Amino acid sequence: MSQMEGARGRAGRLQAALGESPPLIWAFVYFFCLLSGYYVLRPVREAMGASADVQQVFPPAMIAFFARHGVAVGELTLQILFTCTFLIMLVLQPVYGALVSRFPRRVFLPVVYGFFIATLLVFYVVFDSGLPGRGMAFFLWITVFNLFAVAVFWSFMADVFSNAEARKYYGYIGAAGTVGAFLGPFLTRTLVGSVGIANLMLVSAVFLSVCVICLLRLRLWAVRREQERKLVSGELPMGGEVLAGLKLIVREPLLRWLAVMVVFGVGVGTLLYNEQAAIVRRAFTDPAAATAYYATLDLAVNALTLVVQLSLTRLLMSRFGIAPALLIPGFAIIVGFSILAASPLPMLVAVVQVVTRASEFSLAKPARETIYTRVGREWRYKAGAAIDTVVYRGGDLSFVWLHKLLSAFGSQAVFAFGLLVAGGMTFGAWRLLREEARLPSERASANPAGTHAAAS
Repeated sequence: MSQMEGARGRAGRLQAALGESPPLIWAFVYFFCLLSGYYVLRPVREAMGASADVQQVFPPAMIAFFARHGVAVGELTLQILFTCTFLIMLVLQPVYGALVSRFPRRVFLPVVYGFFIATLLVFYVVFDSGLPGRGMAFFLWITVFNLFAVAVFWSFMADVFSNAEARKYYGYIGAAGTVGAFLGPFLTRTLVGSVGIANLMLVSAVFLSVCVICLLRLRLWAVRREQERKLVSGELPMGGEVLAGLKLIVREPLLRWLAVMVVFGVGVGTLLYNEQAAIVRRAFTDPAAATAYYATLDLAVNALTLVVQLSLTRLLMSRFGIAPALLIPGFAIIVGFSILAASPLPMLVAVVQVVTRASEFSLAKPARETIYTRVGREWRYKAGAAIDTVVYRGGDLSFVWLHKLLSAFGSQAVFAFGLLVAGGMTFGAWRLLREEARLPSERASANPAGTHAAAS
């Protein structure tokens, strides 16, 4: 009975939130479709990264190049993929900076999603024809898609919702995304055996098309909020330097500690990811079977994420601020890595992977994103995107090679080092909270002349 009453209470709070904030339903649909579209494809990406078939993953010219130099390319699959991903991010960061500087929100947001929809149609042809090297191309593409599309989403939400609204609603929005993240791997697991990988590209393209409709609708509320609070309009080009995001990270302590927290958080995930990939490579030789395995893992992650989002995220953030949501994941990861350092069993690796990713999605990510509601557009769209792309992938690159070094000493050495990384992540979160406490109130930040953080 008490469980039923609790469920009714949560449903009542959600219904009240929808009545208070009409744009919330569009934000729900937007994030639901965004993560549905991504998670339809994520198991494909994971299967490509863990594949032992180098002809499927790498272009023939690259395989021949490494063979001439006496290197077995299959032994460096993830290291090569992560290095190329980082290099692509370095190239795309100024392109993105130019886009958000020179074009208004109503232009660059649809352009970002339109680009990804168009390239999905290209990948349909690539997978349908079985083109060699498709694994590497898709792995790089979806990594860029995940970071840019999700970064743009949360930056846009900070245009639509105030800080107080973010603390109340971001948990709900995150839960809508988690439901979409349930649906995505479920569709993949159900369909991949019968329709094949190529047709999954079309399924994802449909979800992203709905995202475009939602962002066009939400733009109306973003404009209204900016007018009511006399904020700088997102309907005007932002201006500023193409590399302003990276310069802001170097200059501003809050952004620096946010970047530190992200780098160490990426390190934790990368160490786990590489150990898991090694296990999958030994256990599965069929790409469809590996895809189904990763889909199952994603379902477990999203199940735990949804439970936390519906039961804890809103409660913690609305009553206690962002501190618990930022610190709890670090402590949970420290416990998990302590267990793995003592006993790195494959099943325990999977369990800690689930806990690590779920705590990031349900607690740490929404907490970090509320900070952007109290700063200016250049911090949100430029610095925020730089942290989520170049900084994020720089951490990936560093730790994927560190893992290669540490793995020579065995799994226990990997996880013992991971304990230090998790400690660094927790320390970064603590310092970020100290800087966040120095931010002006939302009332003050609404005046662009009142603080450099609000200047756009």
